[in-house]
Amino acid sequence: MYLLGYDIGSSSVKASLVEAESGRVAASAFYPKHENTIISLKAGWAEQDPESWWENLKLATAEVLSSVPEPVEGPGIAAIGISYQMHGLVCVDKDGKVLRPSIIWCDSRAVPYGEAAFKALGPEKCLGHLLNSPGNFTAAKLAWVKENEPEIYERIFKIMLPGDYIAFRMTGEACTTVSGLSEGMFWDFQENKPASFLMDWFGFGEDVLPRIVPTFSEQGRLSAAAAAELGLKPGIPISYRAGDQPNNALSLNVFQPGDIAATAGTSGVVYGVSGKVAYDPQSRVNTFAHVNHGSGDPRLGILLCVNGAGIANAWIRRNVVPRGIMYDEMNAAAGEVPVGCEGVGILPFGNGAERMLGNKETGCEVFGLNFNIHTWKHLVRAVQEGIVFSFKYGIDIMGEMGMKVGVIHAGMANMFLSPLFRETLAGVTGAVIELMDTDGAAGAARGAGIGAGFYKDSDEAFSTLERLAMIEPAEDQSPYLEAYANWKNHLNIK
Repeated sequence: MYLLGYDIGSSSVKASLVEAESGRVAASAFYPKHENTIISLKAGWAEQDPESWWENLKLATAEVLSSVPEPVEGPGIAAIGISYQMHGLVCVDKDGKVLRPSIIWCDSRAVPYGEAAFKALGPEKCLGHLLNSPGNFTAAKLAWVKENEPEIYERIFKIMLPGDYIAFRMTGEACTTVSGLSEGMFWDFQENKPASFLMDWFGFGEDVLPRIVPTFSEQGRLSAAAAAELGLKPGIPISYRAGDQPNNALSLNVFQPGDIAATAGTSGVVYGVSGKVAYDPQSRVNTFAHVNHGSGDPRLGILLCVNGAGIANAWIRRNVVPRGIMYDEMNAAAGEVPVGCEGVGILPFGNGAERMLGNKETGCEVFGLNFNIHTWKHLVRAVQEGIVFSFKYGIDIMGEMGMKVGVIHAGMANMFLSPLFRETLAGVTGAVIELMDTDGAAGAARGAGIGAGFYKDSDEAFSTLERLAMIEPAEDQSPYLEAYANWKNHLNIK
């Protein structure tokens, strides 16, 4: 018996076929093999054609099915799960036809609309009920369409997030989740219902929202038409969907208060689970409903995004490290340098405005450089410490919101391949780092197993998740904490 998971990203669509009992990934594939096209008609705009997601999903499905020796088209697939790029807007008419390209997560045109709502409704109302500023999220994107494309807005029957749309293509049923509504600023956490106060202010009718279904539930079944396109049998239940960051946390078995999921690719994300409804008064982090959130038993995902993460490490390697030295050699050499880099440090904020720094674009800064003692090895360690310290800064914000850090879970990928990075993160946070063998599509497949009842709960679903490594904090954390204090003194955030 298999579970089929999809991860609908802006770069590609990945499919994973997971053996339900063993948890083993039997096959995986992604399309396109180059990055998917992002349409940018103006500076700050980013759109994608939802049809491209569907076409790439079909190609990825065909490849995973062909990679498994025995045929699995029929009852061999028990359920389908979907992970997706967050905050996008898909508009469809009464016939289910897409009215315009999707305005995706990295499109910034709607910022003034969210800011206007925040100013008019007030911080207390917005933060107290939405847990965030309306910002540049899906509701603000819809407000942009309403004002700038009224002829399209008038034809909208339903709006959907990217994962909602893919599920709609599979089943013909338009539905969404509380977690999804929260990421779009459509959910009122105080009233436990759609945020009518914000929708009224923007002039939206609530009927534009799809039907709400539980994150783990039968959300529709694969239609005959969709099954024919995918090479599957009709009737397979779609039983899980979540945005990519909540799903990444699920993939790493992060469900309970104090658990943290982290990623460190080009940018870095720290996603911590809290057991109480809370927000940051300065809106430096975002708070959304986690996959297992319930009004009587809250589970909130507090999300920190650091733009200057792996991109800073890559810049150092390209421009500072002697040519020909690979990442593993670079990491080993930097490990020869003591904690704190003998006074040199790097603020790795050179990849755009940082939300946790008040949306300031501070740029990268090197401080304490001494030409007589410091080498390229010091700068490598300094940039990795700087990235870790930016994570710690965000985790401290989470602490101000009442979240206690227990364990940090991550995949064995990107910056987490560096022992120096891992040890520094454990040392400065005092948390145990667990590195797991998983990814978003495989996690979505396990989520589908929970929603379809194949697993009784998350404990059973992730009982076979393989832990590749565990890093304990150093017995003496003081060198890390001293280095962090020095780094923080140079941050100069007002």
